[in-house]
Amino acid sequence: MNSFIVMQGDTYVVEKEAGVIWSPKEDKGGHEPHSWKRMKEVKKGDPIFHYVKGEIVAVSLAKSDCVEEARPSTLWHQTVADKGYLVALEYHELDVPLNVREQFEEISPLLPLKYAPFQLDASGNPGYLYPCHEALTIKLLELISESNFYRINEEQLELTVDEVKRTERNTLIPVITETESEAKMKMRWGKLKFRNEVAPLWEEQCALCAIKLPDLLKASHAKPWKDCSNDERLDPFNGLLLCRNHAALYEEGLIAFDGQGRLHISSSIQEDDYDMYGLNQRKKINIHPENKVYFKWHKRKRMRK
Repeated sequence: MNSFIVMQGDTYVVEKEAGVIWSPKEDKGGHEPHSWKRMKEVKKGDPIFHYVKGEIVAVSLAKSDCVEEARPSTLWHQTVADKGYLVALEYHELDVPLNVREQFEEISPLLPLKYAPFQLDASGNPGYLYPCHEALTIKLLELISESNFYRINEEQLELTVDEVKRTERNTLIPVITETESEAKMKMRWGKLKFRNEVAPLWEEQCALCAIKLPDLLKASHAKPWKDCSNDERLDPFNGLLLCRNHAALYEEGLIAFDGQGRLHISSSIQEDDYDMYGLNQRKKINIHPENKVYFKWHKRKRMRK
């Protein structure tokens, strides 16, 4: 299962009525934009969030794999080309749309550096279809659930008959719960597989301080989960085995390693404190050739100056 966010705007109504999303294959210059080309990645059962003018207004499930198909006659708004990509969908509209700007503080830390659906000011990026990794999928589903589903708490011990009937008829509930469960399972399985394959590459010990106690070790991504392709997320050479303290420093960009394995320490850490953090500025670790591209990415994109 892979999730996506489709930026529809004025096209939402006609595409929802047709039960599809559709994009041209090429622009006027004969180029294939990434957000159109990504349509080919959609498979049957994949969830899609529908973004319209600042809000996520619906969640759909793909009824089939993406197919190459001419523009449906009902999609009169599409004028760029007649040849394109089509996915048949089962739309489920939200009773309460999710306002992205109002929830952006929770959403923004999960946005990838590349191909993010939203800009830093919380507005939508231009383009059509964007990837939505598991952690972002889970967060969006949690936010949607909070405002769309009734939850019984100490102050709400019973529901009226009408509310119960409305909840029972809500087709969105199983879509949300099943999608959230599958996303969590996929992410949990992926991280376990990643941990099990990273550890032997570093002799089951922290690459910096040689701690070997398994409960104190963590497999850290050099290129974070949110910024990875599906293959990169599970590539053990995108990982580094560190103790919990050094893993926190690495993931926060306070330390990094270059393509030769040399340790680099952010100026945010005072030199007088190096010993306290177990850091030696002359430290060099033995890396695998396949680590280089990931370590260099981390140092360039994640390390604090």
